Amino acid sequence: MDRYLKIIGDAYYGYFNYLVNEIMYPSWGNYFWWLVGLSLFVWLLELIFPWRKGQPALRKDFWLDGFYMFFNFFLFSLIAFNAISNVAVEAFNDFLGLFGVKNVVAIEISSWPAWTQFLTLFIVADFIQWNVHRLLHRVPAFWEFHKVHHSVEQMGFAAHLRFHWMETILYKTAQYIPLAMIGFGLTDFFIVHIFATAIGHLNHANLRITYGPFKYLLNNPIMHIWHHAKELPKGSHGVNYGLTLSVWDYLFGTAYIPHEGRDIPLGFDGVEKFPKTFWQQVSYPFKKNKLEG
Repeated sequence: MDRYLKIIGDAYYGYFNYLVNEIMYPSWGNYFWWLVGLSLFVWLLELIFPWRKGQPALRKDFWLDGFYMFFNFFLFSLIAFNAISNVAVEAFNDFLGLFGVKNVVAIEISSWPAWTQFLTLFIVADFIQWNVHRLLHRVPAFWEFHKVHHSVEQMGFAAHLRFHWMETILYKTAQYIPLAMIGFGLTDFFIVHIFATAIGHLNHANLRITYGPFKYLLNNPIMHIWHHAKELPKGSHGVNYGLTLSVWDYLFGTAYIPHEGRDIPLGFDGVEKFPKTFWQQVSYPFKKNKLEG
């Protein structure tokens, strides 16, 4: 128990120092300022080349989404996630130790060229995320958490990071063992993470981007707008589940782009009555699931 308490203490102390250092000392390897820079750049593109020209520069819930962006990427780790994940990893390793397992790595890729490691991490992580995303739509209890992201009614770059903190736990839990088995830890490579963040911002942005023939490989705003459509094809739990890559949706038959969809209504049935404040939204799924349980 003392060991776990020390892990928790070290996690809080270490992450606090990390966050202060990120904010106070900008550098090329600094994720905080990369996120700020990417966000300002994509927002500027929205202002210069808006797809929906009548949408305000400060669209509906702009500031709420901005808060979600910093909460989900930084404050949540400081409040709980970093300590919880460190303890969970240690407990998992202790559990494996009961069976004499000291190393879960099945494929050692550290000797591979760096670009091959990046590509492997990127593809495997994205495929896992695609499957988790499908479950968020298909499992009723998970959908109540995912509704927070789908409560966006006007699309913009910061909508990318409006999601319930429980999604972080679900995604990272699903990713941990597969990535650990091929020699990756819980923390993504910086370059891969930045690239995924940039594509995610663009997917949600008020921009008309298709990537030409690469639309079958990379997700894009015209494809992703239909994922947020209020009216889905009959019998469907959702469409266009890709986060960064669109290829999974084309391979598994969940791609759906009947037309450009620039002005389609967004959200879900009853979105008008969905809570509007941050605290109401993050507490809503627990209340809803408890009432239905």
